[in-house]
Amino acid sequence: MTAHDATTHSMRKTSTTLADGRELIYYDDTEPYVSGGDTRDLVDTRALLPSMSESQMRFDVLTGEWIVIAAQRMDRTFLPPADASPLAPSRPDRPATEIPAADYDVVVFENRFPSLSETAAQQSLPSEVDGEALWPMAPGTGRCEVICFASDPDASFVSLELSRVRTIIDVWADRTAALSAIPGVQQVFCFENRGKEIGVTLTHPHGQIYAYPYLPPRADALIRQSRKHFERTGRVLLADVLAAELRSGRRIVVDAEHWVAYVPAASRWPVEVHLAPRRDVADLAELNGAERDELAGVYRDLLRAVDAFFEGVAEVPYIAAWHQAPVGVDRELGRLHLQLFSMMRSPGRMKFLAGSESAMGAWINDTTPERIADRLREVLT
Repeated sequence: MTAHDATTHSMRKTSTTLADGRELIYYDDTEPYVSGGDTRDLVDTRALLPSMSESQMRFDVLTGEWIVIAAQRMDRTFLPPADASPLAPSRPDRPATEIPAADYDVVVFENRFPSLSETAAQQSLPSEVDGEALWPMAPGTGRCEVICFASDPDASFVSLELSRVRTIIDVWADRTAALSAIPGVQQVFCFENRGKEIGVTLTHPHGQIYAYPYLPPRADALIRQSRKHFERTGRVLLADVLAAELRSGRRIVVDAEHWVAYVPAASRWPVEVHLAPRRDVADLAELNGAERDELAGVYRDLLRAVDAFFEGVAEVPYIAAWHQAPVGVDRELGRLHLQLFSMMRSPGRMKFLAGSESAMGAWINDTTPERIADRLREVLT
């Protein structure tokens, strides 16, 4: 086991290694840990085989997209009881978990069942499927991390104190910078899935961070559109979208000093809101202190508004997706923004992606962006 400590502002970062070689990082924001008065337990006592990934990527010539094949994820943990969660702290009254410490503030670790992993590069794979030039193939390199927002299994992001939300923003920024520095990584994606309806397999409050070795389809499409817009106007598309929404004002939900939340004019989901900084910012790592401070409150307020969107629904399932500029090529064409959305279209009813959306990619929304904005403003007041 190895460890390295670094202290930044009111957050202490301690890196260690799990029994199978995966990295785990404690981000402490409470005493006595934040000031170095004590340390978390760094020893993972489990008997685990060295972490290896068999992920591969196959190119879909029909769409021009890479498809990740991660067969090892088929056996990943599925909805265990709270007292058996692998994201809970390790304590004498239950088996050791992914986190050796008996308690923690925020923790990040490499996913035990990753879609993408740096160890995938150790595979001996041919460059083509069945020797056919139509089907290029490559190792599923990159990195997939889990971020645990709190040690309490009954907590949720909206229940966190603002100081903890602020810590999480710093953690997202730290991991974005670290993963962007990995050779070959083209996109870093921080996100949270909440709710069984979304497909969550662990109920402990947590999110994920992916480092892709390619531009995922949505990011690729956005950059293509942004490039066309820049060639035509000399301006960044996402900055112009924000300016247009502000000029209209019809779908603005939050108009703060550093951040603006709006329902996009062509929203896809029955509940959807975007959150963008006023300043041109490529990714979370580029946010300054004032922007991070305000984001903590605005972001938590938006999550609470989504929970209040439907009467009689205590917790609305959602996806909170942080879209960031690409790493390297075309970085200047991207811009940081949050896409927060839910598939729920009414209490107890979900929007399923059936024939038109799933097979043809032709989106149909069951409501209007203006109605979504009206409801979000109503529950935010």
